[in-house]
Amino acid sequence: MASRICSSCRRDLPRASYTGNQWASKNQGVSRCASCVHGHRLDTAHATTSDSGRYNHANTADFDDYDLQNPFAQGSFRWVAYGTYTGGKRSGQPCVCKWFKTGAVFSEDYFTLDIKAVKKAAEIVDRFNQLNILSKEIKINVPDKALIEPFIQNYHKFNSNTGWTDARTTDWSLAMQALSHFSYHVSGGNYVLCDIQGGVYQQEVVLSDPAILSRTYEYGETDLGPEGISAFFSNHACSKYCRPHWTAPADPVEHYRPVSSTNMIRHTVSTAKSKPMGTFAEEPDEDGW
Repeated sequence: MASRICSSCRRDLPRASYTGNQWASKNQGVSRCASCVHGHRLDTAHATTSDSGRYNHANTADFDDYDLQNPFAQGSFRWVAYGTYTGGKRSGQPCVCKWFKTGAVFSEDYFTLDIKAVKKAAEIVDRFNQLNILSKEIKINVPDKALIEPFIQNYHKFNSNTGWTDARTTDWSLAMQALSHFSYHVSGGNYVLCDIQGGVYQQEVVLSDPAILSRTYEYGETDLGPEGISAFFSNHACSKYCRPHWTAPADPVEHYRPVSSTNMIRHTVSTAKSKPMGTFAEEPDEDGW
């Protein structure tokens, strides 16, 4: 895929990140990406960051044997149990513990890549929050210690990693689709933050278990790669929360059947190709987690 280093932000960006004039009429080292030409200053790589992570801030948590033996939610490869923080700043607040099922096909690397995706999502959300598009701040649950994280109320899924989007036209649903679009733009077309799910609170929106789609399959089994990026935009419709200058891939294709549950693929390291593993549900019960 053709790419070029922007003369302003110095990012190596795909052709889709440049206007036709900047790409065709100016040479390497002179052309500027659409973000630098038309964008808000906070769209660029030079933006300072804020802390969008919603951390444990707790020393200990308590889980009853009954709750651990009878998880209230599950996906195809993880159990979810309800508990309570017993120490630290969150003492007395509800939390959840997630752990992998026995015999799951995923290696220990999955946990590492899961955390890696959360950290990348937090970077993107930092940038999005600075645009002041929304009246609430977006936060990301950052799991720790066997995937223990704060409990989420009013849980809802806004989009998936196959291009499915919430059919509701509420402001928050539309805003979360804009966040995914923004992630492509601010990363120069290299990443899309998706599989966005969480709860809307009085002061903030809290998200959990996001997926990152990348051009080089960097983020594990839920990273559907370039085909996933294309699939997202084949179903994306810009709303009032998307800015006109945000870049998007040309002629996106629906490579996957858009479904609300999470799709996973098995990566083949030697060839950098992937095999579909089917659609795995990673959705909680109505109470959220």
